[in-house]
Amino acid sequence: MSTIISNINKTQGGLFQYINEVNKIPMLTEAEEIRYAKAKETGNINAIKILVSSHLKLVVKIAFKYKNYKLPINDLISEGNIGLMKAVKGFDLSKGCRLSTYATWWIRAYIQDYILKTWSLVKIGTTVAQKKLFFSLRKVKNKILSYTDNQKYLNNADIKEIAKECDVGIQDVIEMDKRLSINDASLNIKVSNSEDKIEILDLIETKEDNQEVIVNARREKEKQRKILNLGLDSLSERERDILYNRRLNDVPLKLDILSKKHRISKERIRQIENKAVEKLKSFIEKNYNN
Repeated sequence: MSTIISNINKTQGGLFQYINEVNKIPMLTEAEEIRYAKAKETGNINAIKILVSSHLKLVVKIAFKYKNYKLPINDLISEGNIGLMKAVKGFDLSKGCRLSTYATWWIRAYIQDYILKTWSLVKIGTTVAQKKLFFSLRKVKNKILSYTDNQKYLNNADIKEIAKECDVGIQDVIEMDKRLSINDASLNIKVSNSEDKIEILDLIETKEDNQEVIVNARREKEKQRKILNLGLDSLSERERDILYNRRLNDVPLKLDILSKKHRISKERIRQIENKAVEKLKSFIEKNYNN
């Protein structure tokens, strides 16, 4: 089974070969399915392989229903196969349904999730209703427009009806219709054939600072840090300790704590603090532009 699945490669020939191989695998009768499902519950690996391989053609059938989303069909099949294996793992005979019925839900769910993640770089939708809209809108829209001669776009009445049917807002339908009507374009597309090779990305205005501004800001910050450290070094040990613990520490110490530490009054601590601040400001003003 693993050999068959691994044969889905990027070439058309590989895909056709894979489809031919899975079509050769016979479907299980109901009695056979029950027998292998019971064996699976005992941890029989061979039974699991048979249950999976016998339903690989179901994955192909479902995957081709999503071919209009312009994603590689082999990728859709691969995702569907993951859903199939998940279904086989959770299949329970007591539910009273065939494996194909149970597996269809899992296969479709994995393929749809893959399409939502991959189809567009812009997030399509996260709620169940939005996902339903994504996979229903194109079909419903084509059906509506097929009944009219000249109508090319959905009108307000159509949009309201679709919103009601899919249990989403009118604006959700409008935005989804716009997203499905256009394709994503790479920002690396060249805007011309000129030698400068300008890309669309180069023409988009950014709110971020350019590299020169960033470098200059980094240098300025480094200069400020250096001057501050030199200014602190110019203070006495007591001034430096009081200034640091009162102004530069993340959690400033209270006057009474520093008063006990240096064995002077709280007022004297305040005076030294203010004097140290003035000395530091004077040092920075004198040396900053030198």
